[in-house]
Amino acid sequence: MNNNKLTELNEQAIKYIAVGAAVLGTGGGGDPHIGKLMAMEAIRKYGPVRVVRPEDLGDDDLVVPLSMIGAPTVMNEKIPSTEQMTKPLDLIEKELGRKVNAIMPIEVGGGNSLVPVLAAAERGIPILDADAMGRAFPESQMVTFHLDGIDCSPITMADERGNGVLMHAIDGIWEERMARAITIQMGGSASICDYPVSGAQVKQSAIPHTLSLAYEIGKTLFESKELRQNPIEALLMQLHGYALFHGKAVDIRRRTEGGFTRGEAVFEGTDAQKGRTMRLFFQNEFLLATEDGRSLAVTPDLIALLDQDTGMPITTENLKYGARVTAVGFPCDPKWRTPKGLETVGPQYFGYDTPYVPIEELAAGKGGDL
Repeated sequence: MNNNKLTELNEQAIKYIAVGAAVLGTGGGGDPHIGKLMAMEAIRKYGPVRVVRPEDLGDDDLVVPLSMIGAPTVMNEKIPSTEQMTKPLDLIEKELGRKVNAIMPIEVGGGNSLVPVLAAAERGIPILDADAMGRAFPESQMVTFHLDGIDCSPITMADERGNGVLMHAIDGIWEERMARAITIQMGGSASICDYPVSGAQVKQSAIPHTLSLAYEIGKTLFESKELRQNPIEALLMQLHGYALFHGKAVDIRRRTEGGFTRGEAVFEGTDAQKGRTMRLFFQNEFLLATEDGRSLAVTPDLIALLDQDTGMPITTENLKYGARVTAVGFPCDPKWRTPKGLETVGPQYFGYDTPYVPIEELAAGKGGDL
């Protein structure tokens, strides 16, 4: 990534970040197209949003993550309003008795990377160039703040009808249980603020400069066509990633269950990879890719599906039968490879009976048997 500082979010930046965040979102985090449209509309109405970096924060500044919780397929049907996005912010400010200094995305994946832009633009609050995952994950406790024992409360939620919820949970695991149950009652999709943090806690725990990274990824994919580069090769070089599989989708099984989009997809190899078959398992996000009983990539490393021609990312809810894709994998942030990280987001947590092997080792042919 180059050293150009991302100082504000304008329409061009939103366009790039939407695509880059869909790559980092590993199929989840909400539809980036919906997030882009919402953010663009907010910026046209209220003007560009200022971006601040973690190192620019005061230690006592109050930073609040704002996101959507629920099944991405539902959010596509119920696009949130600005009022729904600002209500959790109002509730948390009232509970804490102070104003928020910056809003941040809880994850840099998909639409959730851009959801905070609505509230930031309307309230004139800067957005933080950082997140708490470095990708997207499906559950509330799957954040770096949880790894460091930071309190998730107070938690505030809202739906499109004007209902608001304030709750205190003893930890992120209990937050997930309660917030998910409320989300289901709210129709499968809700806005949420959780893990209000200080500037000092952001510097300790957040993954820095991930909006900038999403911007650079999007820029690479858009510009590779003009530069006559192969977009997928350019992206793999940029992210130190690996091409896992080339093929077409021949079977997709998706279901909305317990507030998540769950399922698996099967791909048959094309061209030089004819005769190969890949299976991809997901819970909002792509979590495990296998071929003939061997892992190709395993959570928490990132798995993304890219259109073979354009290199553009394909989300779990937009994957269609016959889609010709290249599956790619990237190393996760080192925080997720710690014992606590793997306990929180490793394959066993999601019910997959396979060990975690870093993608660098799988690509080198070491390990990966199920």
